[in-house]
Formats: sequence, structure tokens, C-alpha cells
Amino acid sequence: MPGSRAPQVRVAIVTLDNHLKAGVERADARLRQDNVSVTLHAATDWDRPGSKALETTKTAIAQADIVIVTMLFLDDHIRAILPTLEARREDCDAMVCLMSSGDVVRLTRMGGYRMDAPAKGPLAMLKKLRGSGKPGANSGAGQMRMLRRLPKILRFIPGTAQDVRAYFLTLQYWLAGSDDNVVSMVRALIDRYAAGERLTRRGMTKAEAPRDYPEVGVYHPRTEQKLSDSLRLLPTKHGPNGTVGLLLLRSYLISKDAGHYDGVIAALEAAGLRVIPGFANGLDSRPVIEKFFLKDGEPVVDAVISLTGFSLVGGPAYNDAKAAEEILSRLNVPYIAAHPLEFQTLEQWGASRQGLLALESTIMVAIPELDGATMPTVFGGRSDGAGKACAGCATACVFESTGPVNAMRACPERVEALAAKVVKIVALRKAERARRKVAITIFNFPPNSGATGSAAFLAVFESLLGTLKRMASEGYQVEVPESVDALRDAILKGNAERFGADANVYTRIDADEHVRREPYLAEIEAQWGPAPGKIQSDGSHVHVLGARFGNVFVGVQPGFGYEGDPMRLLFDGDFAPTHAFSAYYRWIREDFGADAVVHFGTHGALEYMPGKQVGLTGKCWPERLLGDLPNFYLFAANNPSEGVLAKRRSGATMLSYLTPPLARAGLYRGFADLKGSIERWRMTTDGAERTALEELIWDECDALDVTAESVMELSANLYELERTLIPHGLHVLGEAPTGAERAELVEALMDAGESSAEAIEAALDSCDELGALIHALDGGYVRPAPGGDLLANPEVLPTGRNLHGFDPFRLPTRFACEQGKLQAQRLLARHAANGEAAPESLAMVLWGTDNMKSEGAQIAQALSLMGARPRMDSYGRLAGAELIPLEELGRPRIDVVVTLSGIFRDLLPLQTRMLAEAAFLAAQADEPLEMNFVRKHSLSHMSEHGCDMETAALRVFSNAEGAYGANVNQLIEGGVWADPDELANAFETRKGYAYGVKGTPVAQRDLLRSALKDVDFVYQNLESVEVGITDLDQYVDSLGGVSRSIARAKGTEAPVYIVDATVGEAKVRTLAEQIDLETRTRTLNPKWFEGMLKHGFEGVRNIEQHVTNTVGWSATTGQVAPWVYQQISETFVLDPAMRERLSQLNPTSSARVANRLLEACERRLWEPDDDTLEALRMASDELEDRLEGVFVGHAPSTITSAIAAE
Repeated sequence: MPGSRAPQVRVAIVTLDNHLKAGVERADARLRQDNVSVTLHAATDWDRPGSKALETTKTAIAQADIVIVTMLFLDDHIRAILPTLEARREDCDAMVCLMSSGDVVRLTRMGGYRMDAPAKGPLAMLKKLRGSGKPGANSGAGQMRMLRRLPKILRFIPGTAQDVRAYFLTLQYWLAGSDDNVVSMVRALIDRYAAGERLTRRGMTKAEAPRDYPEVGVYHPRTEQKLSDSLRLLPTKHGPNGTVGLLLLRSYLISKDAGHYDGVIAALEAAGLRVIPGFANGLDSRPVIEKFFLKDGEPVVDAVISLTGFSLVGGPAYNDAKAAEEILSRLNVPYIAAHPLEFQTLEQWGASRQGLLALESTIMVAIPELDGATMPTVFGGRSDGAGKACAGCATACVFESTGPVNAMRACPERVEALAAKVVKIVALRKAERARRKVAITIFNFPPNSGATGSAAFLAVFESLLGTLKRMASEGYQVEVPESVDALRDAILKGNAERFGADANVYTRIDADEHVRREPYLAEIEAQWGPAPGKIQSDGSHVHVLGARFGNVFVGVQPGFGYEGDPMRLLFDGDFAPTHAFSAYYRWIREDFGADAVVHFGTHGALEYMPGKQVGLTGKCWPERLLGDLPNFYLFAANNPSEGVLAKRRSGATMLSYLTPPLARAGLYRGFADLKGSIERWRMTTDGAERTALEELIWDECDALDVTAESVMELSANLYELERTLIPHGLHVLGEAPTGAERAELVEALMDAGESSAEAIEAALDSCDELGALIHALDGGYVRPAPGGDLLANPEVLPTGRNLHGFDPFRLPTRFACEQGKLQAQRLLARHAANGEAAPESLAMVLWGTDNMKSEGAQIAQALSLMGARPRMDSYGRLAGAELIPLEELGRPRIDVVVTLSGIFRDLLPLQTRMLAEAAFLAAQADEPLEMNFVRKHSLSHMSEHGCDMETAALRVFSNAEGAYGANVNQLIEGGVWADPDELANAFETRKGYAYGVKGTPVAQRDLLRSALKDVDFVYQNLESVEVGITDLDQYVDSLGGVSRSIARAKGTEAPVYIVDATVGEAKVRTLAEQIDLETRTRTLNPKWFEGMLKHGFEGVRNIEQHVTNTVGWSATTGQVAPWVYQQISETFVLDPAMRERLSQLNPTSSARVANRLLEACERRLWEPDDDTLEALRMASDELEDRLEGVFVGHAPSTITSAIAAE
């Protein structure tokens, strides 16, 4: 039948993305000659700002005669289009739904074959394609063989079997979606299913059989054949800089839309690398590695780059990380995951402050990290075709339209950067150890505070010495100092006094030279003034601090803000680092000539430099500062969230290290005596003795500032003190705990889980952190590892592995939801036990790290309190929130104001939106106001602010994109606040951005104040034994900050609670109780502070942090009892011997301890007696003299001696 007289047929293809768009558009041009039109509609286009793609898709489906649906498995996409598909199903000629969610696949209708009918006969054949559910099973190749065989088997079976055959043929056509196969697919469906006025086309629209392409093969754009199953296709030119294997998606290749791949291949070859671009059919790349990257069990490549944007084994719908780890370990080369943009255009990404969208960062970055991938890099995408310059970097590319097809393109700046980084990592792998230069970077934050060379949980200088020794023994050219003291002095002292610096000035960079060489000088000078600036400068030179030990330079990362506002840089997305910061990284790259940089401990500032949150460009400061330098990062195993941020924003390969051993706090000094008195009281039967002992007990309590309602309650409290787990000292890299410390740690781990002592001992013995560093510097594959607390997740052992977070699609887990519900109930019960009315509204703080450790238990708490739960899709992945019916909930919905850390916002965007959706659903629910406080308060907000319900229901608050923290802790650290309202202002300014169901933050400070005014109490979870609320100033920043804002909004203080979920069942304490507990078990406990002081300099810094954080709690909540300050003063400042000891170990931090206590007095946070105040002033003067080097020894004052004796 001539095409001009054939009835028109309209075919609509709805799929996840635009992989096959080019092939479909070319096929459409051919089919139109026969009066057939075919259009492809990508779900990834539906959510783009200003896009009408969803409406266009719905219209196309409503008008289509044949509808083909593939790869729809994301809940948002399914909910958006399912009603339209259902409405069209019975009215079109055929609807073919492939490789999608069950709700979509069931809509398949092809003649007499309906997928929603019971599975029997030929339909049961579909089960053959499901493959093995066994982890690591390589079923992809088998499934494809079955797919090719089934149409042949079914060919001779009459009836419905022919429709089943047509279904499999359609799938076969689609998976090999070249222009020819798309044309044949459409023709085959028309030939069999054309109906109505198109019925005459049946039997007249013949189709070719599916054209075969290599299942596993190689590709090269400069060959005529393009694809082959043999390496003979590839150019034979040797790559002088090494060989790189690429993993590609076959769908892009056979649809002739591989411009983004071509750009990467060209850039790598231009950089002197031989490239082996391999592909496999389906989403399991292991066959490529087996066939082309390994030979006789040995790698023939020096690195592997996945350009698929998905996990190695799996894809957007699932992943098998264990299988990926197994084969990548055999290959043992760096594994890099780069990704094309699928959900936005190149121009949108370039202009965005966020970078990758939430779903992109989850599928393309977070999931591949589970495989051990590093260096996430955007390398291409599609243009919007508007002819305007991309704002992503200084290149300002204009992607001109080259024809009717909107083709994939490479981003020139990003592919060149990727090629440069790969050249460097391969060069590191090939270099002899003796010739490698390594720059180890230690940190100095806050500046000028005795913090140089400190890191979370790590004894930095002891660890440094061990690292240098190990490197020397492994063949590196290293001059190892004789001792830890010699190493510390070389770095911290040297010529520091002569230059008035925090550490030895290794070299000085002339200001004129800096001006000449600094490519971003204008941006830096706009913030910090003319070079060389005032920070780490003598007015004519920039100082580079550190010391060189052969081919290893140990440098001090410069401060990154002002002394009174050291975090300034982190909170301004458009800011720039200081002259010194930029010059430091340029010097180690270009002057020292480092082959790699090792960031030593948790954590520095590089990863917080301004730029996109994820999916960085050359305009982002972490990229500018590091350039192509390979980055390795030693990071505490219990901090996956900040570790993941460092991985994503600085391209780091993470190497986890143990946190300090855990120990029971025990009892000391008067507490041991008190326990003995209670034991005697309990054992005696003599009434008079019992009365006398009780009087003694209460006298001892008075001396210890302990209160209780009864001796039995006192006994229980004392037991809790004694049994509380605390970190003991600091961790030394490469050293596992020994002796009594090891025994206590093993006991604690056995109590917390089901592991045997033998298994725990073996796991500890398997840790080789220094060996892991050597392996990483050799360019080996670093196995992935979850981050978390050892007590809760023994899988963090062995350390020395590449930290990753939790699968974001699985958070919160079912177990976490159960735990969160129970913890929420305990929280409400404790509030009621305090005599308080049931709350209508409460506020809570959510951190990324805590939720990764607990699998989302705190998220589950928030949902439970609101009367909601996670909504999961058919794959068991998080899709959103749904309300629990009131009759099931059994109580009113509580209004929950959630404040998120910036890291939570970055790493858990799906969960952020879920919380916002839960609040919005509750606000919309048509329920009695006395049973739904979310709706009650939202209606009030609508009236007060004149806004719509969607705005009034906003309850999730955080920073603006690219900003972190509330700055409350930094105001306290710098002592630069005058009034508590300044702390509230800082919190509200920084955290006043609301995140709704659309995900885009909106400044809503007034709405935040209104929400906080209704709050009845506020709380935060404690998830880590290693970290208490007096250890870490971020607790003061977040929980303290929101508490201060609540107090100002309400005009009165609100109760503050801590949900301690560190060990066993969660315990709920008031903030005051938690401060008391931590002060007694940590700050004042000789077991804790002597454990710190054995590490010298860093130990004093940790003590000083405790004192500063204690002052922070007073400033924000007023919940610190006077005895806390009194006993801290007597222990660390008023005792002459201890004062001298602290000053010798760390004169700066010791002076700050005394000054901080005096600050508490001056701010009337603590009002000691006159003698104590005078003694503190004298002690502070002495410590300042010691710091300045002008102290002349003399006998202790009468006052200080008397107080110390007392």
C-alpha cells in the first residue's frame, strides 16, 4: 500500500531518559514517508523549570495509536503519567510496557495478551527473564540469550503465544535501539496490531528481524565500523602515559548519539593515554572488564572510568555493590565514576548553584560510591539549543544546534579536567616510590588557638611519625625525625616565633610573584584586599607553613576566615579563599611538585570551599585549588556524611581510620567513696549504722554537687556514671588498641552486638591503615566501606577503606522506622513525666551523619510524630511520604519543625523532600484541628502571613544552597557576641531557608519565627558514643541555636531534651542532665583527660574544646549548673601542677581555657565567689605570661593553693 494513501499511525514512546532519542528521531524521519510518526518523551524532561514536557507527553499518549513505555520505575514519574496511560489503554491499538515498575508493566495490552491477567502458559516465560536474585550472580548474559531464543521458540505456538512473542521481539528491538531497529519495531507492531481505520495496515507493514549488535564489545569514533567484539577495531597507537578502560552504555552507541563519549575519548588520547572504550548490553559492565581489561588475571589498564552514570552491576533500578567490589578488587586499579547529565541541560547545570539535581546525585553519584567509585565528574549532556553561553566555567561554551537531533555533547572543560586528573593518577601508579613527592596537609582550625595539627579523634603527630616511618620502609625517600617531639617542633616551632606564625614558615612567596601567578586574583582581592593579604602574611610575602622531610612535605592548611570569624568563608557561597589558602595549594602543585596530596584527618576546609554542592565545574573553588592533583583523605570511620561530602567536592579517595577505643567511665575520687558508702548502707541491717551512713552519703553528695530523691535513685545514677562508655584518648594511625584498652573495647562491642570476642579481635587485627595508604598511593583500588559507629555497625572494620554513605533509596529502613517510632514515644513520655502538657508542636535537629549511622531513625521519629510514614515504590525504594490514618495513629498529629544540617540537605535530598511532603499532606488533611496540630498551625500561618497552604505548611528549614552551619558556634568560639539575641539572629539568618516538596529553598525567616513560637520543646538525638554534646561545637550551633531562637520567639525558655540512642534502648534526658553526665564522665574524669593528655598538644586542645562548648550551652540555653564551672576551674586552672603541665603541652590552648572561664564570669553565665574569681584572674595572667615566654616561676598564690587544696 503506497505510503501516501495509508492511514496515519501515531506512535508514542515514553521512557526514562533520552538515550535513544537520536535514533528515534532519525527513525521518525524514515517512517513519515509511510505516514507513520513516532515521538520519544523522556521523563527526565518533565521536572525541568518552565518545561511543558509532561503536558506534551500526556497529549502524545492521548492521541497515540500505539504506546510503548520503557524504564519507568521512579515513583514521581509513575504517579505523573500512570492515570494518562490507564485512560488510553483500552482505546489504543496496543500498549507495550517494558522494563518498568509493576504498576506500569501490568498495563501491557497486545491483542489478546494482557499483562494484568494471571500468569499462565506462554506468559510464564517472562519469569525466565528475571534472572537470579542471588547477589553477585552474573545473569545478564543468560537473560539476553533467553530473550533471543524465546521468539524462536514461540514462533510455532498459535494464539496468545504470538502476542507474547511480539512482546519479546519489541524488547529485543528496543534493547538494540538503532535507527533500523526502531523502524522495524514500529512496523512490526503496526503490522500485527493496527486497528480501526488503520486495520488495512495489518499484514501490509512488514518489518525486518531485529538487527544484532555485539553484546560485549569495543567502540571507537574514528573507525568506519564503530563497534566490534574485538580489540582489533581500536587504534594501535601506544599511549605514552598509560592505558585507560572506559565503560560505555551500548544504547548511546547504537543510536549514534555518542558525542559525549567521543569527547572523553579524544581528550584522553590527546593527554597521551591509550583508551579501551568497552560496552555491554544491559547494565552489568563486568563482562567488559573480564574480556578487555584483564588478561591472564592481570590488568591491562591503569585505570577504569565508568561513563555510564550508573552502578557497575545494575543501573538506575538496582545495584549489586558486592559483585562490583569483587571484580574491581581483582582488577585493582583506580575506579572513577563520571556521569552525563540526564535530568537537566548543560546550561541549566552550569547556571545552577546546586549542581546535580537530587535524583541525579542519588543515582549517578551516591549509588556508584557503594562500588568504591571516586572522583565524580560531569562530562557531558544535551544543550538547550538556545544559543546562549553556558555559565559553568570561564570557557563559556555556546553549543550550536547541528541539525534536527539534539545530540549528546561533551563539556570541553570537564573532559579536559578529567583527562588531566587521570593522567596524574596513572603517573602516580607508574612512578617509583622513591621518586614520588607527597604533600601531607594538616589543619589549623580555628586559627591562632592552639589547634594547629589537630583532627577529630586522631593523635596527629604520633600518626604522622608512624606514617613517615612506614613510607620510608616502603621505599619512599623520607627523612624521618627522631621522635614525635622532634617532628612536632619541626612543624610547629622552627622559625615560627621569628615570623609571628602559627607554625614553621617553610617558604615565603613574594607578593609580586603571587600576583603574577594567581589566576583568580581579582576574585580573591575583592574579598581580602590586595595581595599578599593580612592572613598568613608579613605584608610583602605569603607564608607557606610546614616542614619538609625528604620527598614528603607536611604543610599546614592556612586559615580560611578571620580570627573572630574563622568560618566566614564556609557560609558565603560566592566568597573566595584567602591569598594564603590559594597560594598554599598552588605551591604544593607547582613549586613542590607533589604527585599526590594526603589530607590528614577529619577535617579541613578544602571541601567546603565555594562552588556547586555536587557536580562541580572548573569555576568551583575545590577544583581550582586542587587542579589535577590526586587527593587522598584520611577520615574518621564514624563520620560518613562529612566524608562523603569531601569525596564528592574534592574528588578524594577516602581512607577510614578507627576512632579511639571505648571504655567504661568508671568512678574516681569522691565517687568511688560514695559508691562504697552506698554499698555499706545497702548491706547493713543495723538501724543506727544505716542512719549514720545515710547522713554520710548525703554529705558526700554535697561535696560532689550530686542530688537525688533517694539513696536508691542515687545508686542507679552512680551505676549509670560508672558504666557510661567514653572514648579513651586519641587514635594513632595504624595502631590497634592493646592491653586493657583493647579488652574494654572488645567487651563493649560484645555487649552491643552478637559478635564473639574472637571475631572482634580478628576484625581489629585486620585493620592496616598505613598499608591502605601505601596501597592507595600505589594507584590501587580501595575497597568501599560503610561509615558509622563501631558499636552499631561492626562492618566499618577493617578500616583503611573508602568511606561511603548508605543507599539513599533505602533510608529510613524498616528497622529504623520501628526504632524511630519507639524513640518518639519515649520522648513524649519523658516530657509528660516532667509534668508538661502533651505538645502541639516541637522542634528537632537532624544531621546527615547521625541518620546514616542509624539508617534514618531520626527521620523516622519526625514522621512518626507527624503521623506519617515513608512511601516506598514497587522496588522497595523511597518514593515519598504518606499519612497514617488517625484511627491507626491513636493521638493527634504533632507539628514538627525540622532544622537540617547543610550536609543532611546535600546528601539526603530525597529525605528532605519526604519530610516536607509529610508536613504538607498533614496540613491539607481534612481532620479536626484538635487532632491535627500541623493543620491547625498552618491555617494560623496562612492568616498571619497571607500565604497559601503550601507555604504555610513549610516545616523543613536549613541553609541556602551551598551554605553550611548557623554560625552560632563561631560567634561563641570567637567571643564576638554581646547579646543572646545575636545568637538567635545568626541562627535564623543562616537557617531561615525553607525546603518544600519542590526541593528549591526559599528564604522564610518570618515563617520560621512563627513556627518556633508554637514550639513546646526541642530535642536532638545523640547517636555516637565517641561524640558527646560537650565534645562537638556543632551541637551548640544547631540545638543551642534553635533553642535560643525559640526562647526569643516565645519569650520564655522551652525544655531541651537529648535522645541518647548510643547504646541499647534510647534514653531521654534533659539537656542539663546530659551536660552533667558528660562533665562527670568525660571532662572531669581523670580516665578521660589523662587519656587525652598522653597525646600532649592535641589532648589539651580537646580539653579546651570541652570548656568552650560548655560556655556555648550556657550562652544558648542557660542549662549549665554553677558546679560545672567551679570544678573545671579547680581541675585544670587552679591546680598549679596541672596548670603548668597544660601550659607546657599547649600554651595557647591552656591560656584559652582560663580565658574562657573568665569570659563565662564576665557574661554572668557563672558567678563564682570573689576568691575563685581572683584566683582565676591570677592563673590566667600566669598562663598568658607562659604563652608569651615571659613567665618567671614563683610560688603559687595563697588563694589558688587554698582552692586547690580544698
